[in-house]
Amino acid sequence: MKPLHIAIVGMGKIARDQHLPAIAANPALRLVAVASPNHQLDGVPNFPALEVMLREMPQIEAVVICTSPQVRYDIAWHALNHRKHVMLEKPPGATLSEVQALVALAERQNVALFASWHAREAAAVESARTWLGSRHIRKMRVSWKEDVRVWHPGQTWIWKAGGLGVFDPGINALSILTHIVPGSVLLREATLSFPSNCETPIAASLLLHDERGAPIEVELDFLQTGPQTWDISADTDNGRLLLSKGGSTMYVDGNSLIEAKDHEYPRLYARFYELVNGRRIDVDIAPLRLVADAFLNGRRVTVAPFVG
Repeated sequence: MKPLHIAIVGMGKIARDQHLPAIAANPALRLVAVASPNHQLDGVPNFPALEVMLREMPQIEAVVICTSPQVRYDIAWHALNHRKHVMLEKPPGATLSEVQALVALAERQNVALFASWHAREAAAVESARTWLGSRHIRKMRVSWKEDVRVWHPGQTWIWKAGGLGVFDPGINALSILTHIVPGSVLLREATLSFPSNCETPIAASLLLHDERGAPIEVELDFLQTGPQTWDISADTDNGRLLLSKGGSTMYVDGNSLIEAKDHEYPRLYARFYELVNGRRIDVDIAPLRLVADAFLNGRRVTVAPFVG
């Protein structure tokens, strides 16, 4: 079977740390080119931009976009317009309207489009979804706190409009939350803390609720030092759930049920391969919609300037 010929646009940290190993480990995939204005990868042709790459290598079948979110729409539009299958890193775009426009274009072009939410592929997430599906939630709490200086060293795009700030990691929590909670998750109120020298927040407190009105408190912080915190807990009518370590461990009433290594990106690529074969679209905007709601309805607080 001929492997799917894939190109990556944006050869930054996430592409090197996660995408390259996942592609290399899957015999159904072959990385054939890279387009990145500032970085190159040994062993494959490198191009400064997608347009040049597709002109020189029309045999490319799929494009994986790992750029900052502010420029993803134009790149994805160009790839889809050339009838290439597209996988988008999270978040799938800087705005909801961009993502919806890409869905419409993929439908017209009859190609696959995948808005990937890697945190949903953590080892315990599906089990948590099944466990919550048969219970009534009374309350939930999300604590997602990490150190931006460790995970995004020197990456100024994250502090520009469209870069999401603390919602860049926070949307991982929201992607899990909207996947495991039955029905819709809605925003009631939010407080967003903006450094005086940044266009995006460095911390956020959200009050969400499920369709039955059960409260969901969310605390996001981009200045956590020491151990990092990626926890989601749920108190229900029949036990207490804790998802920890970003969804890789699951406890019920304090007892460990699942504790496994994650294979998030290999699972994403297996899913993308299925979508390509069926020319299907998998784009869930629920996590991004909650972020948009927080910006729309949140109270803005100015805090000390951020010094990287």
